[in-house]
Amino acid sequence: MLGEILPIFGDWFKIYFIENDGMAYGMKLFGGGKVGKLILTLFRIIVSFVGFWYLVKSIKNNAHWGLLLSLSLVLAGALGNIIDSVFYGVIYAADNQYIGSWFEGQVVDMFYAPLWEGHLPEWLPLWGGQFFVFFSPIWNFADACITVGVAVMIIGQNSFFSKDSIEMAFGSSKSAPPDVSNDEESTAESTKETPNDSPQ
Repeated sequence: MLGEILPIFGDWFKIYFIENDGMAYGMKLFGGGKVGKLILTLFRIIVSFVGFWYLVKSIKNNAHWGLLLSLSLVLAGALGNIIDSVFYGVIYAADNQYIGSWFEGQVVDMFYAPLWEGHLPEWLPLWGGQFFVFFSPIWNFADACITVGVAVMIIGQNSFFSKDSIEMAFGSSKSAPPDVSNDEESTAESTKETPNDSPQ
């Protein structure tokens, strides 16, 4: 049921069923609504096609396995959220209260891990005394895949995107040395004396 909370590990990890009609942290394009949802879904689809093309090209060119792993995680997470965005509300309705349209679905988030919550110390600048929840976002498995994939890419960027790795994956950018043999032959021929055919 929408809004239901199921404790898993005490108070610091719960299943919390919510619907997110925006991006990460609930951010929305153009204030949400039909136009914002359509643009967000189409953007996700385009980015996924580009990511799939890049992954296939990297596999064919024997890119670093860590890059392939991180790209696969990001692409899997993006596809998971796209499935929700495109189909959710059309093939599924929570308590028959939500019927959406194609490409206007909401992404289902369910993992909630408030590791700590309480009031911050009064001496802390700006936020002193305020109530604070450490790690308050509610997320899903697709979000976790994207986060881990990006983290692996950042950590291993020196190996994944080194000059040697890029040349191995996409071919060397160095141009082949010019073929000077023909030029030398033509130069040698031009320097030969030609017979004088003019009458003496």
